[in-house]
Amino acid sequence: MSTFQAPKGTYDLIPPDSARFLAVREAISAPLKRSGYGYIETPGFENVELFARGVGESTDIVTKEMYAFETKGGDRLALRPEGTASVLRAALEANLHKAGNLPVKLWYSGSYYRYERPQKGRYRHFSQVGAEAIGAEDPALDAELIILANDAYRSLGLREFRILLNSLGDKECRPVYRAALQEFLRGLDLDEDTLRRADINPLRVLDDKREAVQKQLADAPLLRDYLCDACKAYHEEVRALLTAEGVAYEDDPRLVRGLDYYTRTTFEFVHDGLGSQSAVGGGGRYDGLSEMIGGPALPSVGWALGVDRTVLALEAEGVTLELPSTTSVFAVPLGEEARRVLFAKVTELRRAGIAADFGFGSKGLKGAMKNANRSGARFTLVAGERDLAEGVVQLKDMESGEQGPVPLDSVVDVLRERLA
Repeated sequence: MSTFQAPKGTYDLIPPDSARFLAVREAISAPLKRSGYGYIETPGFENVELFARGVGESTDIVTKEMYAFETKGGDRLALRPEGTASVLRAALEANLHKAGNLPVKLWYSGSYYRYERPQKGRYRHFSQVGAEAIGAEDPALDAELIILANDAYRSLGLREFRILLNSLGDKECRPVYRAALQEFLRGLDLDEDTLRRADINPLRVLDDKREAVQKQLADAPLLRDYLCDACKAYHEEVRALLTAEGVAYEDDPRLVRGLDYYTRTTFEFVHDGLGSQSAVGGGGRYDGLSEMIGGPALPSVGWALGVDRTVLALEAEGVTLELPSTTSVFAVPLGEEARRVLFAKVTELRRAGIAADFGFGSKGLKGAMKNANRSGARFTLVAGERDLAEGVVQLKDMESGEQGPVPLDSVVDVLRERLA
């Protein structure tokens, strides 16, 4: 037993469960790869100010949940709590927006960190796959991203998720709503921290999960009643495009999400089988974020989907993913000469694109065959001195139990044909 354990609020991904996480990541990224999104990877930590400016100083992420630290050189850094700000920073630093092709379409996969109260579906270290389309203001782009996430979830077999949709307006109409909401909030019985938050960004109060606060917000003004004509038209076009493609959604006038940078389109994927942590992913448009972090005006939209929570959603629906076996062929040598010959044959099989493993260690035939069975291999190669003298190996089909000799120099071709 090890002296050390995984830190509180984290977990280890180990086989065979880790195969499901890999399958989820692949399923989410597959539609993106088919749609012009290129892969980007950013550091696990960034300047604290990048998140303070981009995510928002009034958000719980920045004020309560961010892992921030000072380096020996005096730099103030933070483990990344989300992906968008980092991806946009990297795109700006590399001048991707100046290459002439807008939008810049990027996707990413990685680990993120938030100091939260650990519970099922909420971890201090978690995994996401995200996508960002930078530099274009087009309702078709918003719809594209929602459709790609929807298609990814459906390709996994998920059916019981819902898409919540709202518009948060823009710099023209949101200030009017902001003033009306602040006036409403000042008339409520709220604690000092919540009132302070209302002064900085009143939309954050709408995202407060406390029941006592939510009860008082029942009659709060709704942003949709304050949208300007341009934002209304934009939102209607997003809705029309989704409807035309058969993507079901629910209008949620109270959806604001937990980040300050969102404008206009905002959306969330929720799964009611997860209890209180029902959001499996979400995103929206963030037209002013580039300017907030010192870049030019670059209207953009994106999302992030939680790998951990998607796995939990699959479990809630009882969906079992069909995962390919990690090993197709297992070689069992009997004797030193057979070890050398079969080791070379396993290497040849791997170079031919066939997943193969080898009976390492000094196990007898019985123990080696147990390992072959545990590996999930479809076929087992067995060879001893007599087989090698005849120039053959014994090929056993682990499903049917049939076994017979195969010429040693034909093994790769025979297995390639049978595994096809």
